[in-house]
Amino acid sequence: MFLSVFDMFKVGVGPSSSHTMGPMVAGARFLALLRASPFHVKGVRASLHGSLAFTGVGHATDRATILGLAGFEPATYDAAKAEAALQTIREGKTIHVPDLPPLAFDPQRDLLFDYGPALPGHANGMILKATDAQGDVILQETYYSIGGGFVLTAEEMAEAGSAKGKVRADVPYPFEKADEMLAMARASGLSIAAMKRANELRFRSASDLEAGMARIWAVMNDCISRGMAGTGILPGGLNVRRRAKGIHDALLAERGLNLTPPHVINDWMSLYAMAVNEENAAGGQVVTAPTNGAAGVVPAVIRYYLDHVPGASQTKVGEFLLTAAAVGGLVKHNASISGAECGCQAEVGAAAAMAAAGLAAVLGGSPEQVENAAEIALEHHLGMTCDPVRGLVQVPCIERNGLGAIKAVSAASLALRGDGIHLVSLDNCIETMRQTGADMHEKYKETSLGGLAVNVPNC
Repeated sequence: MFLSVFDMFKVGVGPSSSHTMGPMVAGARFLALLRASPFHVKGVRASLHGSLAFTGVGHATDRATILGLAGFEPATYDAAKAEAALQTIREGKTIHVPDLPPLAFDPQRDLLFDYGPALPGHANGMILKATDAQGDVILQETYYSIGGGFVLTAEEMAEAGSAKGKVRADVPYPFEKADEMLAMARASGLSIAAMKRANELRFRSASDLEAGMARIWAVMNDCISRGMAGTGILPGGLNVRRRAKGIHDALLAERGLNLTPPHVINDWMSLYAMAVNEENAAGGQVVTAPTNGAAGVVPAVIRYYLDHVPGASQTKVGEFLLTAAAVGGLVKHNASISGAECGCQAEVGAAAAMAAAGLAAVLGGSPEQVENAAEIALEHHLGMTCDPVRGLVQVPCIERNGLGAIKAVSAASLALRGDGIHLVSLDNCIETMRQTGADMHEKYKETSLGGLAVNVPNC
């Protein structure tokens, strides 16, 4: 299966790629199904299962599901229009979308949080139903939000499982394992980014690829800037203050005083990441990297590279993104990038591996050093749980992205000090992460039923 750089990095809306973007995408897909259906549809209903139910309110899953059924999509999301649409639906108990009749929908009655066992395909499951004039279900579809904004139907989920590893993507360098990636790099003499670029060009022009990556970085960088200027309290009831602006102001004030210890560079990295994740927590525009909950790590490391590394060049951002996407694709294909499936090791851990690989690449690392950087970063996130307090992508998520960025830079630096030869391969590390996620208790996988979520007062 080919995963594009634009699959791993998608422009969307906070606070969660799997719990906000995914349900919105599922709603839009269901509308397309209704438009193609011969049935006379008069209403719609939705039920949320597993992690989507347990942390749905904190992740705005209820809002996202309604908005998806109202025709909104993450890439073109308009907050003001969305709020107006929600108000209209609540008052009129009807959804109006183009090319369909008015659809009866009462959010209090027709949106169900099912706290029973998760659906069989994935921890993030939802069922969307269409009803006739009598209220009888005439069409339904099960969707799974599998992380990073990716959505599959139950049938697609089963097909993906049966086809996994059997069909190679029709690209010049169809690596599905890190070892294959390194072997292809040695045989071709190309960098990981160059192979990834060749694969991308199988599906789009060079100009479209460059323009798309430029937009991805522009949205990431704008998100950092907004986050560093934002003030106030984050929504959701935890009363978490936005801190990025205060940190930024203090760091700027300290510049040039010759009193700043070297470790303060860590504060800059944390600042960039926290700025993104505060924007994400506030429901702002972000880029999945590879998810919303881990959206700050990759932009923070790119900004660190551009602002703090001598000789850094804006022209290398594309190389960074391509390398990071190659590593992220390996993690997703062979394990998971979903916190509800494997805990936060699959989100911030994957993001740190991607960022470490990207930084090692733009600093001149060999493919072996790049793979080593990714492995170091992922290895030292193994076992990390996903236990958001009150189901909000705030505590511990915002600070965790800052520490993920620091680990990524440290991993790249360590890898560049070596020759790429190391004991634990990235493939072994990814498989260990998958096994650890499978063994992890469900309460530590984005349900807010364990860990910090039950040991920290949330009101």
